[in-house]
Amino acid sequence: MQDLIAAIDLGSNSFRLQVGRIVNDQIYPLDGLKEAVRLAAGLSPDKMLDLASQQRGVAALQRFHERLRDFPPTRVRAVATNTLRVAKNAPEFLIRAEAALGFPIEIIAGREEARLIYVGVAHTLPDPHRQQLVVDIGGGSTEFIVGKSFESQLLESRYMGCVGYSLRYFPDGRIDKRAFKEAELAARRELQTISAAYREAGWEEAVGSSGTAKAIVEILEQNGLSKGGITREGLEKLKALLLRAGSLDNIDLAGLKGDRLPVILGGFAIMSAIFKEFELEHMVFSEGALRLGVLYDLLGRYHHHDLRDATVSAFVRRYGVDLRQAQQVADTACHLLAQLEPETADPEHDDHRFLRWAAMLHEIGISVAHSSYHKHSA
Repeated sequence: MQDLIAAIDLGSNSFRLQVGRIVNDQIYPLDGLKEAVRLAAGLSPDKMLDLASQQRGVAALQRFHERLRDFPPTRVRAVATNTLRVAKNAPEFLIRAEAALGFPIEIIAGREEARLIYVGVAHTLPDPHRQQLVVDIGGGSTEFIVGKSFESQLLESRYMGCVGYSLRYFPDGRIDKRAFKEAELAARRELQTISAAYREAGWEEAVGSSGTAKAIVEILEQNGLSKGGITREGLEKLKALLLRAGSLDNIDLAGLKGDRLPVILGGFAIMSAIFKEFELEHMVFSEGALRLGVLYDLLGRYHHHDLRDATVSAFVRRYGVDLRQAQQVADTACHLLAQLEPETADPEHDDHRFLRWAAMLHEIGISVAHSSYHKHSA
């Protein structure tokens, strides 16, 4: 159990548990649980959590407790986000929730949530040293971060999420232009106070994380609306399909899962507003999110290097590659490449890096079989 740690995210849409294994100061996700609690749907206009949503939450945490029964307290961190930030009866619910989970639960501020999201996302990016705009649409709030090399420069949290917007603008599941327009305008009003500062800071890549971004990516790609990630053109095509469906009941899209269906319209409207207000054309998706950020924060150590270097080094060790031989092959190959293309002599050049990684891994097939080892390596 000494190499295992766990994070629990009490989100406004889902409660999620992530268990990770620590190997060479890296965290490898081991297993996890997800419960679609929809806490935000139980929040009344006067900001009180109803009994039904509380019971769903407690039941989910009891199931998490079964997985975490043998974990020491120092190896577990549970955080709660927007709905429990605003619910007036959150203190009473927390007493029941902590009893069910068996561990303390911390309600974190919006900017702390944004910081942890960025830590999680940065650890999944191929090159965390590029300047990133990270957007995380949750159930009750949306976080925005501009960061580079694990250091966040701008952190904001806005009170708009896929659960709240779906309930407010699409309450009966009907889809029409007026509802989309009202939802998008409301989201853009929230964003106008921060968008200028974010555009001034700039970014090299826009990254989406968590459930809404993941759902939209899967819908766009599986329905042939985007060749990769989220695009402005793809969002427009998807909007046309949603309007043509006219109702949640009529939506038939590959990649749209049943637990995401009730909140997809609100999440889509927020994403559409973000693309327009931040003048985005393309966004990639990252599996890293709040849970992974909590795990790395719990570990207390961040990777200030390219994740691909760490992965190659781990493979070299795991498969018993002859390190001296691999380095000689890599040096020779890179020297030859530099004679053909002088600019690749720079160790940071993409071609130089990919060739070196390939050379370091060229013999890992030997651990599978000496015969035709190069095929296993390939």
